[in-house]
Amino acid sequence: TVDSVNRLADETSPYLRQHRDNPVDWYPWGPEAFAAAEERNVPILLSVGYSACHWCHVMAHECFEDDEVATKMNELFVNVKVDREERPDVDALYMDAVQALTGRGGWPMTVFMTPERSPFYGGTYFPKEAFMQLMDAIDDVYRNKPADVEQNVTALTTALATSANLKPKSDVPGVDALNAGLQNLAKAFDTEWGGFGQAPKFPTTSHLELMLRAYVTTAGDGPKRIIETTLDAMCSGGMYDHIGGGFARYSTDREWLVPHFEKMLYDQALLLGIYVKGLIVLGRPDWRLVIEETIDYVLTELRHPDGGFYSAQDADSPDPDGNTVEGWFNTWTPDEVRAALPDVETAVVESLIDWYGITEEGNFEGRSIPNRLAARGQLVRSAELDAAVKALRAARAQRPEPGLDDKVLTEWNALLLSSLAQAAAVFGRRDWLDAAIANAEFLVRELRDDRGRWFRSWQADGEPPARHSALAADHAALVDAFTRLAEASGQARWIDEAVRTADTMLDWFFDPEQGGLFTTAEDAEALVVRQKDLTDGATPSANSTAAIALFRLAALTGEQRYANQAERILQLVATAVEKSPGQYSNALVATDLRRRGLTEVVIVGDRPDLVRLAQSVWRPDTVLAWGEPYDSPLWDDRGDGFAYVCRDHTCELPQDTLQGFAEQLTGRKVTITGDTIVTEPRDTP
Repeated sequence: TVDSVNRLADETSPYLRQHRDNPVDWYPWGPEAFAAAEERNVPILLSVGYSACHWCHVMAHECFEDDEVATKMNELFVNVKVDREERPDVDALYMDAVQALTGRGGWPMTVFMTPERSPFYGGTYFPKEAFMQLMDAIDDVYRNKPADVEQNVTALTTALATSANLKPKSDVPGVDALNAGLQNLAKAFDTEWGGFGQAPKFPTTSHLELMLRAYVTTAGDGPKRIIETTLDAMCSGGMYDHIGGGFARYSTDREWLVPHFEKMLYDQALLLGIYVKGLIVLGRPDWRLVIEETIDYVLTELRHPDGGFYSAQDADSPDPDGNTVEGWFNTWTPDEVRAALPDVETAVVESLIDWYGITEEGNFEGRSIPNRLAARGQLVRSAELDAAVKALRAARAQRPEPGLDDKVLTEWNALLLSSLAQAAAVFGRRDWLDAAIANAEFLVRELRDDRGRWFRSWQADGEPPARHSALAADHAALVDAFTRLAEASGQARWIDEAVRTADTMLDWFFDPEQGGLFTTAEDAEALVVRQKDLTDGATPSANSTAAIALFRLAALTGEQRYANQAERILQLVATAVEKSPGQYSNALVATDLRRRGLTEVVIVGDRPDLVRLAQSVWRPDTVLAWGEPYDSPLWDDRGDGFAYVCRDHTCELPQDTLQGFAEQLTGRKVTITGDTIVTEPRDTP
């Protein structure tokens, strides 16, 4: 065993700190660990997880807190702990190795590698006995069968280099690739419960955005049914927190009823974005409630006082006996609801119990996850029920809360910033816009150094608080977020920040030979392979996010070089998109944006009525400039009080009436009555 705390006590990651008291002699990822492995000539045992991961906690309890296991780990290996959220570059590299070896992946991830950091074996969760046997077997192979180790290293290193060695095509993906992607999604669509495929189900928002773009283009019943069924089912099941707002990470079943209860910031960001766009296009009032409650959850539970957003809330929390139980915080019995609401009329309490399907038998380990699956998509409550839910939320807040991962991640904050800015603009919510601006100011102030280089992670207690060089995904999300904030606020400084961040991204991450962005900067720590983040996972890929952001930035600034680099990204992924479009939905969104071309809208002077109209219509190919002018041909020779609708910086006649502007913006005849704009259907050939 080691001293009372190990090296992880000095780390800023809450996940790493959770292991500070382990008897394992943990190292953080870094040169000290690699030198120790080389000096001892033993393998490195790499363990990767994150704070909200239920099975990470299980393996920690069974193995890393156990003296017998720890003694063997310390004797045979140099043990390294990594928070995958701080170092997604390390996580992605070795996850590719585990998937190549086993055909599957997940967390906790366990990888054995040479002192030079080359992987030769790996897996995910191991219970104690299996883990003890595995460690003996790895030790034997490493000491007695070096040829076997070298063979695995060679094969895995080749597999890891797939994205780095990808060659571009001469053109971007075409309409055929878009159609193939949509057809594949239509085949995978669960017609009864929404989503794609069977259990477990993840909220794959890029798939839904691709479908929404198809619907906006064709007004077809197929895409509309996919969007409505999925968005209704997700917010009606237990994956949505009906008492406190916000979404859990994924559903363990087809019906979106039983989630893994951890709540991740990136899911709030991405789901908020798709519900806002879905609401604009399809006008469903129940989705408005989901948007408002999700934003309220983030601003109340996940916000640092200075404006940054925390990463996650755990799935697990203590029950009344002090046992850590998954989902306890979120589940109820009928008697618990009654006891929590002594001042609410009995009839209203019983109505609430019935409304959310809270029963004696329960739907999860003898308890009930509140849900609306019996009346899917019908979420709007009466005033009496609404007051009772608020009272229940206040009562729930008295329970021991799930653990909070209070590190602030640049990429996830930027994803949330983008969606929050768009929601603020659509709903005309100044308080949301203020929160978005405060977040952007926090990121610029706390996560960028004096040289203009960004960090990935910030934690208030750290010395220094900001650590780990930002990755391509951080930069891409920031460029998108800053442009969206400029469109929402009319403040020119956010275009300046978008340009500055885009230039940093292209200078340090772009591959001048093959195109596309490497995951790590040119001057970053050299890993076994310098990969490119090309496929969508829980978050959209860095390269697809960058392509969308760069196309939009080019339209707003008139700088064609941004669009040229976006084209090169799409040329790079073209071959891969054609082979497996399901992993590249966000690249297909970028492809569709490029195919349709961008419409630039400029509103000059003090015309809040025209700005309000522009912000309330979701046209997926539109960018908006208003408020403070900035360096762009969009602002050249414009008349005060007019709106201009342009393509490739060539404009239609300027408009100064809502009617004329609305018709140019939508491409249809419109009727305006008060605050309502009704578009007439397009003529069908």
